[in-house]
Amino acid sequence: MSTFDPPVKFIPGLALAGRFYREAVKPILDEHFPGLRYGAALLGSGSEVLGFDDVMSTDHHWGPRLLLFLQQHDHDRFAGAIRDTLARQLPPEVGGYPTHWSPPDLLDGGNRFMRAAGDEPINHRVEITTVPAFFRHQLAFNINDAPAPADWLSFPEQRLRTITGGAIFHDDLDLRSARARFSYYPHDVWLYLLGAGWARIGQEEHLMGRAGLAGDELGSALIGGRLVRDIMHLCFLMERVYAPYPKWFGSAFKALDSAGTLMAPLQEALAARQWPDRERHLVVGYEYLARLHNSLALTDQMPEKVTSFFTRPFRVMAFHGFSEALQAQIADPVVRQIAQKRPIGSIDQFSDSTDLLSYPEWRPLVRSLYQAE
Repeated sequence: MSTFDPPVKFIPGLALAGRFYREAVKPILDEHFPGLRYGAALLGSGSEVLGFDDVMSTDHHWGPRLLLFLQQHDHDRFAGAIRDTLARQLPPEVGGYPTHWSPPDLLDGGNRFMRAAGDEPINHRVEITTVPAFFRHQLAFNINDAPAPADWLSFPEQRLRTITGGAIFHDDLDLRSARARFSYYPHDVWLYLLGAGWARIGQEEHLMGRAGLAGDELGSALIGGRLVRDIMHLCFLMERVYAPYPKWFGSAFKALDSAGTLMAPLQEALAARQWPDRERHLVVGYEYLARLHNSLALTDQMPEKVTSFFTRPFRVMAFHGFSEALQAQIADPVVRQIAQKRPIGSIDQFSDSTDLLSYPEWRPLVRSLYQAE
């Protein structure tokens, strides 16, 4: 565990990484490796990459750090020398935060912690890599290839958000263009995901009330919570923003335009003790989604008011056919072929397994779900 007591004034991690680069790393590279072409950035894992870090974040795996991208031939030639030179030349702290780190703690998930440096070389966290290696590590993807629909559907959103977020401090290698390729889903993949999101709501919106009417308020509340999450995720999709992993899902939702209307009713839906109250608040979310859908002009105008689920006393919205209307607009033949099957959507829509979403070695298997038979 960390024993570091942070300075009184907290510096957000992205700002600290920028200072670390400008005040400590860049001068050393300029002096000892003049003319070297490189990129410097903070991308990938970490709350600070998403901009959600705070004082508590400083207790582990947080501090002055960055990624240094080299061309492959320069990586082969200079990576070791750069690493060693930085270890000898880096200042012991930047902005009051040590640049020295503990080794990975294998008993604590491999976490590393800031430590005051002694006489030994700085055990820094300037991680030296290449652009292709970074994307292989993050997405199990060859950056020299064009992403196919099966790739897009098997890329976890939380990974796409950490690639397109963060900050780039220096870019001789056109890193910005590489990550811009992942700025958002292609249009027809987006249509498929929107349709799959509506399908998820349609499969459960009537079940919330049915469970409650049968006297199972606990089961109804669980289904209601899933519907709240599905409403929120559709808002991310409709606003074309990648959703982060669960710890920051609500924080990121607050930044969406939709949050101004939906925060209160969704919180009320989660707090409701009885299914009619839960349904009443969920209906606000359903009807908001319908209006937002129509504002995107992706299909013919759809109904914006809930309807009854057949003759049963449950109010539903997806029953109007939003999913079918969206998937009818898909032009890409590969995406159309995927959409002809049951709309499981992306990896984020059919699974909430942390291991599946966090570790890219699973992606080739997930990708095979979307391959033609």
